[in-house]
Amino acid sequence: MITQESAQEPTKPGGAAARLLTWRLSGPWVRDQLIRHSMVVVMLLIIAYFSYRSARFGTPDNLQTIAIAAAPFALIALGQTLVILTGGIDLSVGSIIALSAMTAAYTVKGHPERLWLALLVAMLVGLAAGAVNGFLVSKVNVPPFIATLGMLTTASGLAYVVGQGAPINGLPQNFGEIANNKIFGLQIPVVVMIVGIAALALIMKRTSYGMRVYAVGGNPVAAQIAGVKTTRILFSVYALSGLLAGLSGVMLASRVISGPPNLGEGYELDAIAAVVIGGASLLGGRGSILGTALGLFLIQTLNNGLDILVVPAYWQSVIKGALIVAAVTVDVWSAKRRG
Repeated sequence: MITQESAQEPTKPGGAAARLLTWRLSGPWVRDQLIRHSMVVVMLLIIAYFSYRSARFGTPDNLQTIAIAAAPFALIALGQTLVILTGGIDLSVGSIIALSAMTAAYTVKGHPERLWLALLVAMLVGLAAGAVNGFLVSKVNVPPFIATLGMLTTASGLAYVVGQGAPINGLPQNFGEIANNKIFGLQIPVVVMIVGIAALALIMKRTSYGMRVYAVGGNPVAAQIAGVKTTRILFSVYALSGLLAGLSGVMLASRVISGPPNLGEGYELDAIAAVVIGGASLLGGRGSILGTALGLFLIQTLNNGLDILVVPAYWQSVIKGALIVAAVTVDVWSAKRRG
C-alpha cells in the first residue's frame, strides 16, 4: 500500500541524488573502485615516491626518456595483447626482433641510401615469422607455447646466421634517422607508439574484428558456432604480433646504429608482464589495449626510477617479479568479487 509519505518521497529535492552520493562515499564503493583501478593507484604511488626521492625524476627530459624506452616494448606488448586475448602466448617476439634487426642492418649496409628498404625488409621478416606461428597454431593445432618456443630458437639462430655469428657494424649514420628523427617534437618511435596504441584501442573497441578476437579467447567453440572464422583470427593475431616485433627490431637497431644478433633477448617476458599487469587474463577473452599501455608504462617508470636511485639490477628483477605476482593476485581476487 502506498502511503502519503512514500508518494511524496520522490518529490523531495535532491533526495535520490543525496542517497546516490551517500552510497558512493560509502566504504564498500570506495574499496571496489580502488580494487578495480588498482594499477592506476600503484602507478600514482610509484610516481609520487620517485618524485619525492629524486628531483630529476619528474623533469620533462626524464619523462621523454621513459617514453623513448617504452616505445619498442609497446609494439611487442600490443602484439602480445592480441595473442593473449585469444588464449595464446607468443614467446618468439624477442628473437623476431633480433632477426628483423639483423636483416635490416644487412640490407642498409648494402643499400645505404634506401632506408625505406631496410624498414620494409624488417617488417616483412617479422610478418613472415609471425605467419609461421599463426599457421602452426591455427591450421596444424600446435599449442601456442610449443609453436612460438620453436620460433624463438629458430629466429635466434637465423639472426646469428645473417651476421655470420657476429654483430653487423659499420652501418651508415643515416640509418639512425629511423629512430632519432623527430615529428612534432617527438622522436619517431614515440609517435609510432602513440599511433599504435590509439589505433589498436579503437579497433578492439569499435570494430567487428576486435569483437571476434574477444569471442575466440572467451569461448572458441561458441565463437565458431556463431560463425566466427577462428582459424583466421588466430592466424591474424600471430601475424600482427610478428609484424610489430619486426618494426620494433628495426627501430632498436636504428637507435644503436648496429645489428646485434642478441638484440631483444628476454623482451618477450617484459611484454607478457606488461599485458598481465594491465589486467589481461592468460586464459583469454579479457584485457584491453589501454590496460597494456598502463602496465607497460608502469614497468618502464619503475625501471627508470630504480636506475635513478642506483638500485642494483638484481633487486630490480626481484621488485618487478613481485609486482607481476601482486598484479595477478589482485586481478584474480577482484574477478572473484565481481563474480
